Amino acid sequence: MVSKTDDIPASVPDCNPVDLADEAGDGAQDSKETSKTRLKDPCGCEHSADTAMVNGDGAHGHMEEAETKQDGNGEADAGEESNEQEVIVIQDTGFTVKIQAPGTEPFDLQVSPQEMVQEIHQVLMDREDTCHRTCFSLQLDGNVLDNFAELKSIEGLQEGSLLKVVEEPYTVREARIHVRHIRDLLKSLDPSDAYNGVDCNSLSFLSIFTDGDLGDSGKRKKKGNELEQIDCTPPEHILPNSKEHPLVPLQPQNKDWKPMQCLKVLTMSGWNPPPGNRKMHGDLMYLYMVTVEERHVSVTASTRGFYLNQSTTYTFNPKPANPSFLSHSLVELLSQISPAFKKNFTALQKKRVQRHPFERIATPFQVYSWTAPQVDHAMDCVRAEDAYTSRLGYEEHIPGQTRDWNEELQTTRELPRKNLPERLLRERAIFKVHSDFAAAATRGAMAVIDGNVMAINPGEETRMQMFIWNNIFFSLGFDVRDHYRELGGDAAAHAAPTNDLNGVRAYGAVDVEGLYTLGTVVVDYRGYRVTAQSIIPGILEREQEQSVIYGSIDFGKTVVSHSKYLELLEKTSRPLKVQRHNVLNEKNETVELCSSVECKGIIGNDGRHYILDLLRTFPPDLNFLPVDGEELPPESQRQGFPRQHRHRLACLRQELIEAFVEHRYLLFMKMAALQLMQQKANKDTKTDTPAITETSETVSENNADTTQTQTSASDSPSTTEGSTDSTIQTDNSTSAASQAATDGEENSLKPTTNGPLDLTATQNGECKSPLEGKELDESVPGLAQAKELAETLVAEDGSCIDPKSREVVLNACKAVGSISNTSFDIRFNPDIFSPGVRFPEESTDDIQKQKQLLKDAAAFLVSCQIPSLVKDCLDHSALPMDGATLTEALHQRGINIRYLGTVLEFVDKTPAKAQLEHFYRIGISELITRCAKHIFKTYLQGVELSALSAAVSHFLNCFLSSFPDAVAHLPPDELVSRRKSRKRRNRVPGGGDNTAWASLTPSELWKNIASEAQSYYHFTIQCDSVDQVVEKYGLQKITLLREISIKTGIQILIKEYNFDSRHKPAFTEEDILNIFPVVKHVNPKASDAFHFFQSGQAKVQQGFLKEGCELINEALNLFNNVYGAMHVEICACLRLLARLNYIMGDHPEALSNQQKAVLMSERVLGIEHPNTIQEYMHLALYCFANGQLSTALKLLYRARFLMLMVCGEDHPEMALLDSNIGLVLHGVMEYDLSLRFLENALTINTKYHGPRSLKVALSHHLVARVYESKAEFRSALQHEKEGYTIYKNQMGEAHEKTKESSEYLKYLTQQAVALQRTMNEIYKNGSNASIMPLKFTAPSMASVLEQLNIINGIIFIPLSQKDLENLKAEVQRRQQLQELGKTEEAIEDSPLELEDKIPID
Repeated sequence: MVSKTDDIPASVPDCNPVDLADEAGDGAQDSKETSKTRLKDPCGCEHSADTAMVNGDGAHGHMEEAETKQDGNGEADAGEESNEQEVIVIQDTGFTVKIQAPGTEPFDLQVSPQEMVQEIHQVLMDREDTCHRTCFSLQLDGNVLDNFAELKSIEGLQEGSLLKVVEEPYTVREARIHVRHIRDLLKSLDPSDAYNGVDCNSLSFLSIFTDGDLGDSGKRKKKGNELEQIDCTPPEHILPNSKEHPLVPLQPQNKDWKPMQCLKVLTMSGWNPPPGNRKMHGDLMYLYMVTVEERHVSVTASTRGFYLNQSTTYTFNPKPANPSFLSHSLVELLSQISPAFKKNFTALQKKRVQRHPFERIATPFQVYSWTAPQVDHAMDCVRAEDAYTSRLGYEEHIPGQTRDWNEELQTTRELPRKNLPERLLRERAIFKVHSDFAAAATRGAMAVIDGNVMAINPGEETRMQMFIWNNIFFSLGFDVRDHYRELGGDAAAHAAPTNDLNGVRAYGAVDVEGLYTLGTVVVDYRGYRVTAQSIIPGILEREQEQSVIYGSIDFGKTVVSHSKYLELLEKTSRPLKVQRHNVLNEKNETVELCSSVECKGIIGNDGRHYILDLLRTFPPDLNFLPVDGEELPPESQRQGFPRQHRHRLACLRQELIEAFVEHRYLLFMKMAALQLMQQKANKDTKTDTPAITETSETVSENNADTTQTQTSASDSPSTTEGSTDSTIQTDNSTSAASQAATDGEENSLKPTTNGPLDLTATQNGECKSPLEGKELDESVPGLAQAKELAETLVAEDGSCIDPKSREVVLNACKAVGSISNTSFDIRFNPDIFSPGVRFPEESTDDIQKQKQLLKDAAAFLVSCQIPSLVKDCLDHSALPMDGATLTEALHQRGINIRYLGTVLEFVDKTPAKAQLEHFYRIGISELITRCAKHIFKTYLQGVELSALSAAVSHFLNCFLSSFPDAVAHLPPDELVSRRKSRKRRNRVPGGGDNTAWASLTPSELWKNIASEAQSYYHFTIQCDSVDQVVEKYGLQKITLLREISIKTGIQILIKEYNFDSRHKPAFTEEDILNIFPVVKHVNPKASDAFHFFQSGQAKVQQGFLKEGCELINEALNLFNNVYGAMHVEICACLRLLARLNYIMGDHPEALSNQQKAVLMSERVLGIEHPNTIQEYMHLALYCFANGQLSTALKLLYRARFLMLMVCGEDHPEMALLDSNIGLVLHGVMEYDLSLRFLENALTINTKYHGPRSLKVALSHHLVARVYESKAEFRSALQHEKEGYTIYKNQMGEAHEKTKESSEYLKYLTQQAVALQRTMNEIYKNGSNASIMPLKFTAPSMASVLEQLNIINGIIFIPLSQKDLENLKAEVQRRQQLQELGKTEEAIEDSPLELEDKIPID
């Protein structure tokens, strides 16, 4: 296939999975009836009406072992297996019931049989007319329905049944819930919870730019007269080359947020709790309120409802007032006593229900905002109660109060998973518990650092203390009792928790039944690292020595093993590539393990087998672990490895292991094939085969001829984030088809390397020609058949094949370092090079092999993965925009952040460095802010709580302000006591009167940053002030501020900061609003949904848009089922659906789906995350297509503002954005403005794609069109000629693009000549000349839209049914050709040269 998207992992939010909406276009118009999945109700309970069943269980057989969890290759890419999961949808048809609530008309409600009664409660509590009720039951024919019953289990409930809402008596709990709910309704438009980062609220600003909901506004506006009313002028700071970068527009003021005041005060009364005699009258609690009219009232909550009593602030008189206004709901009571309340509350609820549900549904994990306005602090009874009741971490509605997190986490894992509905239920439960646990752990960690939790070992010094809060165990990231002394002390203790978390993530993804890991969350807050873990039942009662029955508690001096653990861990050994191995214990006895020695096995009192301390799940990274007497391969040595690192826990990432094994597999297949061919040749000449072994030797020494094969290994879907085991398993279970698929993939990637320079081949320092990797394939005829033969050999387990072939496999296995001699199987021993671990004599050979494998893997990272990352950035298949997306790009390829310096040096030496400037700049900024973060961490530990804001603002001044002598303002002590306060004992970690932080100066900080960069990243920054750095690397201070704030959790006041003033510092302590935790946790996946998503992508790739659309709709349904309404993956799903809707001509539906994608991206990733910027761009395109031009412009301007802040103007993506803006402005006849943007796009495209690229040709053409509209034909001709030259050189004379361009040139020439003639006529004859009217054409919307589609990589091919059939046949023919490795010639002469026509964004 032409498209490059098959190697984009679907879980990566960055890439638009279907950027080549291939070849089906308008032929597929009829797919309007694809099932639309909408959240039926605004409350966000997932009512997905249909659950999909996969026929039989065949398609998911391998899910159980979780082997090929995300095996994109085997599953989706293989052309001949394209019937992967035919979906049979069991429609559980919904039905309608009537609801009758007191005081309202009966209304209809659509419900589905799987819903619980409780979900109807939720809907009612959200509806405008019933939202003020919380304490009611639903009755059918006088019978109360059980809240937790499914609707289908209720007798007599059917279409048209009448459900009555019956008010129930209150209890204290119900009364509290009611007050809470009313408070939530009153604050429903107030964004302060989102700014404060509480209750999973987060910001969204889309509705400000679209004036409400897009769906309606399209109908409201008349399309015709829209042109006249648009004011298209962007604000100054958005124009190209503007120097100012304001911060304030990041959070535009929403007029809805000016809260309509309904009530001045609502709080608990000081008379609580009711005395005994009043309790016996039914008093539950007392409230105190002040209405807008300044009336002070005291209210009793009783079992019958709420009424006014006669108490005042100082006298208690619980008797009902006269009149008492007894009401079942607080809202009804208040509406009677305060007209303003009645009016405003109604208006507020109207506004609340008009908001898009996605603006108010809670996100699964808390998102924090690094900027916030100054919010007035209002009295809030609920928050106050949350902070000070004993409500430490239990939620009131959970019976039994505190939650047993461990029990919940493990029980959800044990749920059955035989068929799809069971799996969905299980995954949903796992996800829910995980997100609750992450929230509770974060809260607890903050409480621990803020000093609000009593330690369980209070006698010890603060850094050694451990805590238990809400059934979660907390420990600080310090080296306690010299546990890590050998491994790097505190640095190792700081790295261990994240390594452990990666281990938990990996074992969790493999999901072996019977093997349990702890819930783990790592929280960085105020300079401390806190690990939160669920508690193994019984572990606190016994000593660690007795409870560990597998592994070692002293890094391998004493080791024990256990048969049950070996059996369980054996199941994880293949997916995680961990080799079973023997070690010696203190008595020199051999002990067998199937993990690293630190991994401990403990059987809890609940009888479950737990593993913990998984910090060495993955093998060590030898580039950062110098070992005496061990030489690294030359590729590593040339780059200056091995290097000393802070600690000895540096591990390779799982993604790297996957890529390495895959790369070795391709090598293995090639070797086997070559040998078989030699055998064939030798059969004819009857000679023996000494040559074979030699080839194998050279390959193993030279770390394999790492040329073209790497690109395929690293680009393939198996390197997805957190992928489990996507490399190809090649024992008897492997189907030859999946192997063919990888092979096909490896070849299919070759033709796409038409970049200016082929980086993949930097094997020995110099760049070889891109052909070298292919020589093997092309020089040898019949290689394809040989490969097939090799596959059959490997597939059968070496049993029934002739000895010759067995020898072939043996040689190939030896060459690639496989642990088995009869099939390809690479695993790592994680204990190699661990200090303190000893191996038995008899495994010496094996250990040597393992050492070699580790060295090869380390060299593979440096010699393949880093070049492949840089190559992907050169051909723009990886486009990082900020630190987070850069980190993600590195991690996907298995490159750890500690290699950042190496990556930057590699870019610096690349000949095409100019085209990587954006990447280099982002890398430098990431490196600097990470160094600053390291320094800030220790800096903060020495600051006491009362000086926190002063210390943070001082640090930011030293880091970013040009003011040379930033002096810390020690906070004037607001409360100086008359007696000298006695020295308190140091209770809080880092408490004490420590003002060392105040002596930091800018020059000292930058010196420290430079030395940190040198020692940690081995990278030299020769700058001793922020201004030099900005000057030298072209950074922006606002971008640095954003990066450091996000990394450290600082929240600053949103206002304009003057960084460059040399007279006063940029920040004062009033500018620091908050400090948030930075949280790392496991993200449980929805595996079935993900499979559907991938299959849908694959279908779309093959041009079956309608089927793809159905699969993706199904995936969306399943995602909603597992994750609820909000999640990153749902966002990717919606984006793809919108794109498909658009391509198939359903513009309104595209708009609706993309609007959801934007809202979700803002809420889940953040308002200025690079993905959000991309979503804004897509939405603008669909708005334009729907005729909403002014909205499209507003959205594009917003995207440009965000992009300027996140990465500045000089970025390849900016060219696409500016082309979009320029085209829309051209469409509304703002020619001069349009030219500014289009010419900027032309400059950027020329810089990043090279002057001869087709993108540049297109840019020239767009500029020419605007000049034509301005009737400046000379400039138009000049630009179009440039474009024509590029097309002619790149595509040849005969290509349609070249022809189009030459036609346009002719047309322009005619127009120019006509204009000249007219001018001459006027000069000659004066004013009475007979002038031919000239055609000045405003561009038609259709032509603008067509150009917009081209630059955004969307292609429509109007095809008849017959054309479609031919196209599909052509696509299949191509795929078969690719599988045979013949694509080279085929693509040269193919008529369908889409690759070149589509600028892939």
